[in-house]
Amino acid sequence: QVHLVESGGGSVQSGGSLRLSCAASGIPTFRGRYMGWFRQSPGKEREGIASIYVGSGRTHYHDRVLGRFTIVQDIAKQTIDLQMDRLTPEDTAMYTCAATEPLPWGPASFNALQALQASRYSDWGQGTQVTVSR
Repeated sequence: QVHLVESGGGSVQSGGSLRLSCAASGIPTFRGRYMGWFRQSPGKEREGIASIYVGSGRTHYHDRVLGRFTIVQDIAKQTIDLQMDRLTPEDTAMYTCAATEPLPWGPASFNALQALQASRYSDWGQGTQVTVSR
């Protein structure tokens, strides 16, 4: 069981930036699992936008955010940040951090598709709202 708390959400104008942070606690070891950022808008299914394998730093991004968002690990602080640049109104959503169980085969435990699948993640934060205005 991983306790996750997100912060950093807010309102920003189109073209602006925000940095979200996800703090993990309640676990003896942070390494050895995927951490992901997901988002959901009203009437739309939750989608995985970025993930990182904690330790090696292997990352995966949804095409919609590739080149604009960067997921970053801080192992000492047990945090995962999501740097979001060049935001657009289409990025408006509730952003939620999630963690998998410890994985048996390192970052290759998941392929690129699996690493962004919500069903692969077992623990979830409460979410933080991001609103991008025109």
